[in-house]
Amino acid sequence: MALFAKMRRHDSARGYVHDWLEPDEYGPFNYLSALIVLLVVISLGSLALETEAARADTGLDPGLLPVVAKINEWVVYIFAFEFAVRFWAEGENPHHRGLVGRLRFLAQPLTIADLLAFLPELIIMMYVPHASGPWLAALRALRLFRLFKLARYVPAFAIVGGAFRRAGGPLIASLCVAAAQVYVAALLLYFIEGDTKPEQFGSIMRALWWAIVTLTTVGYGDVYPETPWGRVAAGLVAVAGIGIVAMPTGILASAFNDEFRARDEKRLARALEEASKQKSEGEEPPLA
Repeated sequence: MALFAKMRRHDSARGYVHDWLEPDEYGPFNYLSALIVLLVVISLGSLALETEAARADTGLDPGLLPVVAKINEWVVYIFAFEFAVRFWAEGENPHHRGLVGRLRFLAQPLTIADLLAFLPELIIMMYVPHASGPWLAALRALRLFRLFKLARYVPAFAIVGGAFRRAGGPLIASLCVAAAQVYVAALLLYFIEGDTKPEQFGSIMRALWWAIVTLTTVGYGDVYPETPWGRVAAGLVAVAGIGIVAMPTGILASAFNDEFRARDEKRLARALEEASKQKSEGEEPPLA
């Protein structure tokens, strides 16, 4: 299979643009998809460099900061242009035609993420370019929404999203079980170790940190029981913590397997449908 997709036939220029902006879920990349993914990676890399170059004690070249800022500026302009073109091309989608359809498009989670990825910084660049203050750090954090662009252009992210949607109910159930285990573990150590180490276990709230660290098998070692019964309880809690990790792991593994199988079935059904359509039109179906 080729890495980059070929253009489908359309009756209008907007159709071709929409085809480029909305790549086939079951097909390969097109060049625009590759460009957007590259820009997302560059922008997140520049964010990491910017946070280091802005420090007074940095070992990086001081001249790097304006270069990184200029890179982000161009990324913001390109993302703004891409969104404007996408908004225009969405008229090709029957669900997004007209005023109500465009509002429906703007209300989509991915569209909101697209806007947050560039619009706040674009407004600052256009109207208050010399602004400064700690709030700019929070503004930079909005660049993380650019990761959601990968969900639109990289099929692997769509697979992850589909798997999590399939596993939503069981994952919530496992979360409830985990929350109950954490609370019971904190309660146990509060009763057993509360008088011995009041600073760490003097209340259920204080014991919750130990319970979370132990049940998730992180084990920082900053808080631990000292009495014999406390250690017995801690051992039981540690063994129970294996289930907290294993339960969602098994649920997600099953969900990913179901998602891959469902996508393979859809891909096969689509290929058979296209082959049947080409055969009915008298065309030779493409070789696999």
